[in-house]
Amino acid sequence: MRAAAAVRRWLAASVLAGARWGRGLCGERWGAGAAAARKITENAKKALASLKRENPRLEPTLAIIQAHNDNLIQEVNKKFAEEVGLRIIHICLPEGSSKDEVVNEILRLNEDPNVQGLALDLPESAYSSKVLNAVKPEKDVDGLSDVNLGRLVRGDGYDCLVSPTACAVMEVLENLDGKKVLLVGASGALGASLQCMLQQRGVMTMSCQWKSPQLQDKLHHADVVVVGSTKPEDIPASWIKPGTVIVNCSRDFQSEKHRCGQQNNHPVENDVCSLAIAMRMQNMVKNTERWIQSQQYRKWDLHCLKLQPLSPVPSDIEISRAQSPKAVDVLAKEIGLLTDEIEIYGQTKGKVRLSLLERLKDQPDGKYVLVAGITPTPLGEGKSTVTIGLVQALSAHLNINSFACLRQPSQGPTFGVKGGAAGGGYAQVIPMEEFNLHLTGDIHAITAANNLLAAAVDARILHENTQSDKALYNRLVPVVNGVRGFSDIQLARLRRLGINKTDPSTLTEEESSKFVRLDIDPSTITWQRVVDTNDRFLRKITIGQANTEKGFVRQAQFDIAVASEIMAILALTTGLADMKERLGRMVVANDKKGQPVTAEDLGVTGALAVLMKDAIKPTLMQTLEGTPVFVHAGPFANIAHGNSSVLADKIALKLVGEKGFVVTEAGFGADIGMEKFFNIKCRASGLVPNVVVLVATVRALKMHGGGPNVTAGAPLKKEYTEENLQLVADGCCNLRKQIQITQLFGVPVVVALNVFKTDSPAEVNLVCETAKRSGAFDAVPCNHWSAGGRGAVKLAQAVEKAASQKNSFKYLYNLELPIVEKIRIIAQKVYGAQDIELSPAAQSQVDRYSQQGFGNLPICMAKTHLSLSHQPERKGVPTGFILPISDVRASIGAGFIYPLVGTMSTMPGLPTRPCFYDIDLDPTTEQVKGLF
Repeated sequence: MRAAAAVRRWLAASVLAGARWGRGLCGERWGAGAAAARKITENAKKALASLKRENPRLEPTLAIIQAHNDNLIQEVNKKFAEEVGLRIIHICLPEGSSKDEVVNEILRLNEDPNVQGLALDLPESAYSSKVLNAVKPEKDVDGLSDVNLGRLVRGDGYDCLVSPTACAVMEVLENLDGKKVLLVGASGALGASLQCMLQQRGVMTMSCQWKSPQLQDKLHHADVVVVGSTKPEDIPASWIKPGTVIVNCSRDFQSEKHRCGQQNNHPVENDVCSLAIAMRMQNMVKNTERWIQSQQYRKWDLHCLKLQPLSPVPSDIEISRAQSPKAVDVLAKEIGLLTDEIEIYGQTKGKVRLSLLERLKDQPDGKYVLVAGITPTPLGEGKSTVTIGLVQALSAHLNINSFACLRQPSQGPTFGVKGGAAGGGYAQVIPMEEFNLHLTGDIHAITAANNLLAAAVDARILHENTQSDKALYNRLVPVVNGVRGFSDIQLARLRRLGINKTDPSTLTEEESSKFVRLDIDPSTITWQRVVDTNDRFLRKITIGQANTEKGFVRQAQFDIAVASEIMAILALTTGLADMKERLGRMVVANDKKGQPVTAEDLGVTGALAVLMKDAIKPTLMQTLEGTPVFVHAGPFANIAHGNSSVLADKIALKLVGEKGFVVTEAGFGADIGMEKFFNIKCRASGLVPNVVVLVATVRALKMHGGGPNVTAGAPLKKEYTEENLQLVADGCCNLRKQIQITQLFGVPVVVALNVFKTDSPAEVNLVCETAKRSGAFDAVPCNHWSAGGRGAVKLAQAVEKAASQKNSFKYLYNLELPIVEKIRIIAQKVYGAQDIELSPAAQSQVDRYSQQGFGNLPICMAKTHLSLSHQPERKGVPTGFILPISDVRASIGAGFIYPLVGTMSTMPGLPTRPCFYDIDLDPTTEQVKGLF
């Protein structure tokens, strides 16, 4: 170990002596190898400078893992790196570190996106196959991994990184024609590289170890000897014939007692070390160029999964189970994601990091398609199914890049009446049970964050009611290690209060009181606790009944988790900083002077952001045909804005490329989800849709034409299973109205008729012809439920054509209009109401929000989805009604005002026979049963 350390010190000193040509210290000792090193370094410097001009923020970084106590070699690499313009970091592990400890450090650096190259400076004993192959081949600047060696052997020199030491040897051996080269003691990666490179140049190459019986004979016949390891004492220099060129690339090649052949007139090339380090830097520049290329948009290499549809069509879960999904990391690679941009959750799900948006910021967006629908029956009309069928058709059958962006389903409907939301039949997201249950925990994160804030509200009221200003101040700004200091969020509150002080001891009594007292008015609290379960008995509760709460009792309620404003924020945010700012702006109540109290005032913003830091990343899944899907955010459309996340759409639009398509879905009918998509989501994202796909069914049109009630869980009446052209014709009024609503926004609309087996050809033709006469760009019957993507090819072709049409997108209203006027515009132009009527409570809230400066926010109507009006039983196209606004609330963090139309509950209840009766788990196979 001491000898090795001495060699490293000599190595460092000898290279440093000649490495400083940039400072005029070349010296005459430099030979051919030194001159080559200088030239290579200068060329690498120019090449890197050129890359940096094209990429101003580029800071290529080489990480070197060292496991000894000699720091001179660090300086050598540092000098060369500085000359070239590279950043270098040394990770110094303790001498004697185990191979596992080295590997762990390698794995960490492999995943560091800021490190483009990785080299090892370890004791000889540590260079095992396990250690060398732990380095990612694309970061292996020393070319020691099996992958890089294999590429070299195959002749793929451009695609691999070659050992700098081997390259240095080849550089100093200029003319080898007719020469015999002997490699002595050169084993492992170095020996393999040298032998391969010499043979590729047509050189007669021999190799042996120092203890080989044939060593003397081979030395005698060699014209060039390349020494790869320390020469044993008992090997005399006389074995080497006079004039033999010796290239010594062993680690101790310059130690005095191992000058092989130096005293017998054998020329020895001792500049390999400096040349090898120069070539390491050259490899690093080459690696940087590849890294830059890897950051560019990648053409998809999507391998779709084959479908073999059965008839009759099995249950959704049986279809899902019959397909074998691709591993999510394979899918990620196929669509151009980098390995450090995907966080794997099991085999079939992965979170995509937002860094992708920065990497592809210059990549043009693809086409943007919204799937909406007519006013639905309680059974739903298949918008999710159409969305999945459309992307399966585009990607698997038309070879067009496409992405579906869906909402995460709430467990309320999954265990209640509606069931899951993964699509259905042969147009599903798989595995459907993972899609419908928990997914990657985003809704749980929202629940935790929401309820933390709710707890903070009530706790703050309790503490302010039971403590003096001084006691509050001492607890809010405690002495820690003898020092009292404000946290960052407390300093921000002081600034908002106009108190520009940072020393807690300098606040006056008045300033201290202002700082510690929020004075929340309990009667104005709007922030409710949430749970992701349909539980009608939580619609009104009493809290604070324990003696420990000292008489602070108030009425409260639970909402379903997806109704939380934090869910709306997740769906509308554009990044971590924006999300944190929105979370801080959330208004939870008013103080006793009528001013809003926010999450930022409560000091909880940072904690909420921490709880949401993973939830902000979209979840990648796939369809039955192996096409990509983002699942992210899940606000309801009747009590929230009903759309998946802006971030998922933005990332998908970059990934599909300029000619690709991103298909997203808006909840319920076009009057609900689509209107909010345009007026709220598009304002938040800045994105403009190219096409609207409006989903209709013969079943729903018959209902709007006067058919009997449709009830979830009950068999359909014969009017819905037998041909009835008159009911269909009468019900098409709702289809015409929804097309007109779409046209208000200036976007082409394609009607997708989701065909059921009970629909007659005459009914299908009637709907399609009516839609086209009513202004639809096209109307197409779809059979994706029974046939997969093949059954939606005509729809995909129609959407592709519509996307090339002129788009005159516009918002429905100007944000500067008064709140009441914006509500009136939606009621009259979208719903068809004669006028609106605000309750006194609603008018009071409008006045308060206007006075507080929130009047310029968009409107998010909370209204039944079962009718264009506020009365679910009124089907078709109701007219002449007055729309009652019972209350008006504000989601300031999300960025909208939401009026409640009539009596809207934010907590669904369970029916007499919920879906959970059919859901079970096989304890042997662990398979879920009964989901749909």
